[in-house]
Amino acid sequence: MPKIDAEKLIIRVMREEDLGPIVEIDAQVLGQRRPEYYRRKCALALDDTQQLVTSLVAEHDGQVVGFIMGNVYLGEFGIPETAASLDTIGVHPDYQKQGIATQLMEEFITHARAAGVDTVYTLVNWNDWALLRFFEAVGFAPAQTVNLELKIGR
Repeated sequence: MPKIDAEKLIIRVMREEDLGPIVEIDAQVLGQRRPEYYRRKCALALDDTQQLVTSLVAEHDGQVVGFIMGNVYLGEFGIPETAASLDTIGVHPDYQKQGIATQLMEEFITHARAAGVDTVYTLVNWNDWALLRFFEAVGFAPAQTVNLELKIGR
């Protein structure tokens, strides 16, 4: 595993040209490529005409090694406060467990706070213990909202 030199790690706002590395990181983590999904997701995340861009990447020696994606909401979904949702975070397996996800999270929170966000929401699979531990370590706790679903079949 390559060791991260903290002085060479840059957390910056995501750009269009980051799409390829983001797709590759996601494929390394999940074991499947989802380029169309990320093409749509990045187009929405980078549309600064409709929102504040809060999606970020971690770059080391000119290579994207991690990313975090989310949105800021101003009263949508019946939630009265200014809130943000964090929906995707990924770190290339070769660079995991070196604090990159934590640094991405800290910078995401800094950007959200600057936008007037009071609360950051995310969803985690109930059985994803590693991700649950990560979110707990960076300060997340169970919310007062309930995630509901209705399976409608095909």
